This record gives sequence, structure tokens and C-alpha cells, in this order.
Amino acid sequence: MRTVTDSPSWRSWLIWGVGVAAYLLAITNRASLSAVGVDAAERFHADAATLSLFAVMQLAVYGGAQIPVGVLLDRFGARPIITAGMLLMAAGQFVMAVSPSIGIAILARMLLGAGDAAVFPAVLRLVATWFPAQRGPLMVQLTGLVGQSGQLLALIPLAALLHATTWTITFGSIAGLCVLFAILVWLIVRNHPPERTADVTVNTETGAVRVVTSSIDTGVGIRGAWAHPGTRLAFWSHFTTPFAGTAFLLLWGMPFLTAGEGLSSAAAASLLSLNVVAAMVLGPVVGELSRRIPLRRSLALVLPSVGVQVAAWLAVILWPGPAPLWLLTALVVALAAGGPASMIAFDHARTHNPAHRLSTATGVTNSGGFLAALIAIFLIGLTLDLQGAGTPDTYNLEAFRCAFLTQLPLWAIGTLGILVNRKRTRIRMGLDPDPKAR
Repeated sequence: MRTVTDSPSWRSWLIWGVGVAAYLLAITNRASLSAVGVDAAERFHADAATLSLFAVMQLAVYGGAQIPVGVLLDRFGARPIITAGMLLMAAGQFVMAVSPSIGIAILARMLLGAGDAAVFPAVLRLVATWFPAQRGPLMVQLTGLVGQSGQLLALIPLAALLHATTWTITFGSIAGLCVLFAILVWLIVRNHPPERTADVTVNTETGAVRVVTSSIDTGVGIRGAWAHPGTRLAFWSHFTTPFAGTAFLLLWGMPFLTAGEGLSSAAAASLLSLNVVAAMVLGPVVGELSRRIPLRRSLALVLPSVGVQVAAWLAVILWPGPAPLWLLTALVVALAAGGPASMIAFDHARTHNPAHRLSTATGVTNSGGFLAALIAIFLIGLTLDLQGAGTPDTYNLEAFRCAFLTQLPLWAIGTLGILVNRKRTRIRMGLDPDPKAR
């Protein structure tokens, strides 16, 4: 049997490659509404609050499905879960393609969110089962790096296809691609290396070894994962770092840059693409730093990424008049830092949980960022509506500035959660004294 110090085999890379390609397509599906948000508003005659419901319901289902998906992954492995996720996304995009009304379209995005929820945690499980442990932080960042390039497909080729053909052809084509990937995943991906007859888990605190089976009490797994402050640190790290970038890329970035800041559609798309490229560049750097400074990740990487996002947004909001291009560029790069920083949360989850509840802990962690994102997206849309700027015809810069201020309380709550649970985690690890023991 291979040990954790062995190099990964060619089969490990092949299975990871297929899994991460499925994740790339999932990101394309997730972001498929971002570049065509104005088209969707016109097609369904939707105001800002209604348009935000597309993303809010999608993310609500995504976040709500994370823990059930994690439990299912711990029971059945990655292969069937990714396959089911691709088929659910195919169904969602097909329904979106033929949707005659807002209600049906929102249902389509909910199906999409359910399918999307299955893919990323499953790919992280493939990393944990097919790669040596010391490669984990870098492989997680590479997974995020490759997957996030799916946003580029949504921003440029997908929008071009929509404007060159029709709504039905565009979303129907994505549905067909999801079906093809479901078949590919089922044919190639395997849950664990062939030399293992079952997944084996080692408790990170006691060293006890056990075989992972489907009879594990899922309630115990969820309670056990959340009871560890390291999992809560992971949750709040993921809650705080990526939501602003998600809200910007998923829905509100394009309207803000075009109707608010006065940029052309091409210039706005270029800035959103720069966000993705910057995240891809920063990902391996953050992954290597996370590997080198495992005890200082929160203070040296996570919280600074939050600080630069807050500073960049405040600079844009407080700038008199439309912000200059260099400041908008700084904003999208600052938001890009949140993506790689959010991946550190999964390093926390992996470090502090045994393998038999790894995917459950991953699901708990992943739900944090998308809970924050759906709250942010809804609050931005609601604030626009309350100012009478809820449709493409009434969007204006001052209304957008006020709307984006609603992100500040989320950063404050998340930062407090990080600091509290970092301290508790260090006490649990014996790195800091326990004041209760005195």
C-alpha cells in the first residue's frame, strides 16, 4: 500500500484532472447568469430584488446542501456524488433554457445550486484519498485555480454565444455538456486507490485507526465536526473571505461597472476576467504559504485578505464621482485575494478532522462562504430597490455605493468569528494556555 510520502501516480493525476474539469464546468454553470444578468432582467422583466433571488435561491440551496453532500460523500465516495451533481446541473440548465417565467427560472437555478454543491467537496475528497497529505494545501489551491477559470468561460464565450444565438440554444448547450461530463466522471473517477479495499481514517487527536463504512452515525459526524473549534475556524474563514467577490462576479459586478461606473460592456468584462486571472495567480502562492506557516494562516493570510477587500471597497465608495480605472482594477484584484484565502479554510477542516468525517467538515466549511454570499447578494438588491434604483433603467452610482456598504457588517461578524475560534483552536492544540485550567 502506498504511504502518505509516496508521489502520486499517473492515475491519481488523471482522476484529479477529470474531477477538476467537472468543477470547472460547475463554476461555469454557477456564473452563467453573471455575464447575462441584464439579459435575464429584460427577458423576465425582473427588478433588482427579483433578479437577486436567482442568485440567492441558487446559493441558498448550494449552502444548505453542503452538509448533506458531505455526509453522502463520507458514505459513498466522490464518484457517484459528482455524477449526480452533473446530472442535476444538466436538468437545471435545461429548465432554464425553456423557462417561460420567473418562477420556473428560479426553480432552474435551485436545481443548478443543488448540483453545484456536490462537485467541489467531492473533488477535495479525491485530493485527500489520491494524494499524499503534505501536498494537500497546494492541491486544494490548484483545484480552486483551475476551477475558477470556469468563470472566464461564463464571462466571455457564454455571453458571446447568447448574443450570437438564442437563450434556449445557449443554456441547452450547457445542459448537454453536463450530461457528457457525468458520463466521463462515471467511467474514469474511482473513490480510492485500487490497493485499498476501503477508506481508512486516522483520528487526528488520538491516533486511533478505523475503516470508513456507511454505518457511521451521521449525526455524530456533524456534531463532532462542529464541536471542534478548528472546524468553526474553517467555517468563519470561509464565511468572511470570498463572499464579496462571489457577489461581485455572480451578479452585481457587471451592472455596477456598466450602469454605475459608466464602463462599456467590454471593459467591464475585462475587469471581471482580470479578477479571475488574479485569483489564479495568487492561488499557488497562498497555497505554498499556507503549507509553510500552518500555525499563522489566519493572521498572516486570511485576515489580511479581508483587510484589503474592505480598504478597496471603501476607497471606491468614497471616491468623488466615478472611480478611475486604476482604482477599479485595484478593487477587482483585492476581491480576487478572497478566493485563494478562502481555500485555507479547507486546510483547517482537513487538519482538525479525521477522514471519516472529513467531507462532513468540508461541507460545514463550504456552507459558510455561500451563506455570506447569499446574504450579501440579497441585501445589495434590496438596498437598490429601497432607493428606487432596482431596474436597469434606474441603476445609478450613488445607489450602488450605498448598497455595497451592506457588506461591512458581514466582514465584521466573520472577523470576530475567526479571532475567537483561532484562540480556541490554539488552546485545543496546546499552543496557548487554557485560562479555564487556572
